[in-house]
Amino acid sequence: MKLVLLDRDGVINVDSPDYIKTPEEWIPIAGSLEAIARLSKAGYTIAVLTNQSGLGRGYFDHEALMLIHEKLLSAVTHAGGDVDLIRYCPHHPDDGCDCRKPKPGLFHAIAKYYDMSLTGIFAVGDSLRDLQAAASAGASPILVRTGNGVKTLVNPELDKNIPVVDDLGDFVDQLLNGELNGNA
Repeated sequence: MKLVLLDRDGVINVDSPDYIKTPEEWIPIAGSLEAIARLSKAGYTIAVLTNQSGLGRGYFDHEALMLIHEKLLSAVTHAGGDVDLIRYCPHHPDDGCDCRKPKPGLFHAIAKYYDMSLTGIFAVGDSLRDLQAAASAGASPILVRTGNGVKTLVNPELDKNIPVVDDLGDFVDQLLNGELNGNA
């Protein structure tokens, strides 16, 4: 199976320091839906892994999150693509769960769901915690400059060997052109 793992906020849609709390606040980054469609058409399965601490903080409820994800899925479908799976961490950062990135719990859940190793599987994120969780699970992290990506680029903890792309469309271009290698 050809699998690609994507963070949500800052990779697929515009991020907000105030959280994405309603479907109206969920706005795709230019070109991201088309990039997912290109991946789908190239035979890739797409899974989304996202921290959603706004649930644990009480900023929105599960129903609102489901509506946001329905909008995401509908928008991707309308663009000609498919997201096979969305997994999220609903916990507050202080809850000490294993699923909140930078811990690898969401990645392990994906590996179990698909009954496969994540070695060599690309995981695209915009924050250090996305990249750390991916690496901890054996996946190959990719940093996008969208969302928090520019800020992440100057983080001294960033592994300088992690490939950096402009956005999701640039990642797809490089992947489909054979310019990226898993676990680079």
